[in-house]
Order: sequence, then C-alpha cells, then structure tokens
Amino acid sequence: MLIETSHPVHWEQSVEWGDQDAFGHVNNVVYFRYCENARLAHFERVGMPFPNNGPLGPIVATASCDFLRPVSYPDRLRVETGVSRLGSSSFTYSYRIFSQQQNDWVCRGSAVAVLFDYQQKRATPLPEALRERILALET
Repeated sequence: MLIETSHPVHWEQSVEWGDQDAFGHVNNVVYFRYCENARLAHFERVGMPFPNNGPLGPIVATASCDFLRPVSYPDRLRVETGVSRLGSSSFTYSYRIFSQQQNDWVCRGSAVAVLFDYQQKRATPLPEALRERILALET
C-alpha cells in the first residue's frame, strides 16, 4: 500500500565536528545515522516492538541516500521521516534533511524495514494494531 507521506516525525540533529571527513564536510555514512535517529523516533511514536521486549523487532533490509548539498560544522539539521509504503511485513521510510545554515534541503533518502521474528529468523506480518498506528500517524 502506497502512502502519501507528510514526513510527520521531525528529528533535530546538530552537526558535530567529528561528523566531518578529511574534505571538511559531513561524511556520507553519517547521513545514515541521522536518518536512523529519525527512524527510531518514528518507531517510538508508533509503538514498534523491539527484540529486548519480545521476539519481534524491525530490521533494515536496504537503505539509500541522495546527497544534494554538502553539510559542514556548525549546522543544525531537521531530519523528517514518514512511511511511504506498507507491505505485509515490510514498510518503506522516506527521509529528507533540511539545513538551517543553508536554509535548504541537503539530502533525501529511503529505507525498507522489515518486521523480523528474531527467534524464528524470518520476516513476520505487521500486527494490525501496529499497521493502524502507522496509518494514523501518516494521515
């Protein structure tokens, strides 16, 4: 099911000095950490199960990022995320990152997460209650 996401979860992120690489801008791998922080905030908002509370939890199957503009220290970023597709056991996150310093979007990306049964070692269907909470947040 495709969803027109409004990116309802916003995560404020400071750019740290150590986020930069030898070229003086945020290293590409760090953007994935920024998106992960926003994804975890989304997980908390919808009550995503985690393996430390039972056998189920999310696992990222794929992730991508389009780097639109370089970012450097100091900056404050707003990472926005939402679910753009719901499958039977998977869900796709859409991300976008806004730089306060540049007053513009600097990155967009996506990640496919799967609800995983860590005891059975396989994907498992999303519980209806979780699906409903995700849809309620997105609309």
